[in-house]
Amino acid sequence: MAKRSKAQTEQTIKQILDEALKQILSIGYESMSYTTLSEATGVSRTGISHHFPRKAEFLVRLDDDIASIFMNELDFSSVTNLEASWSRAIKQERFCAALRLFFSLCGYSSKEITMFKAIDKARETAASELGFEGERLFNALVGRSAVSLLSQGDAIEAQAA
Repeated sequence: MAKRSKAQTEQTIKQILDEALKQILSIGYESMSYTTLSEATGVSRTGISHHFPRKAEFLVRLDDDIASIFMNELDFSSVTNLEASWSRAIKQERFCAALRLFFSLCGYSSKEITMFKAIDKARETAASELGFEGERLFNALVGRSAVSLLSQGDAIEAQAA
């Protein structure tokens, strides 16, 4: 078997990470698997596990990308703008997916997974740009969103039953 070039290897890793991001945001971290990634990319499960021996490594490698998806929707120029931008963002699936991911990871004991940056980075930005009032609003928005997303999940499960 011919040895793959560094460029081919990097392209394969990018393909796997792109698909992992897509699946994490669409079906969720728990539902994403080496099998679902293999089926979508055409890369064998063994090939995927060669580059990513532990599932948590996907989150570590995609942490900045997920944080960007989340942060790019928010306007930290004023408390009013933060609240308005959150109200717009919460209607967007990728933003909600990043929030659901954060909530689903709460309580994980893996050090790698607890490094999820999106929420912490946004909270720090709210505090540094808007002071205590901004941080307090941010925490309230996260809390309200948790309740809202949980309620939506319960409604979807009830419809499926």
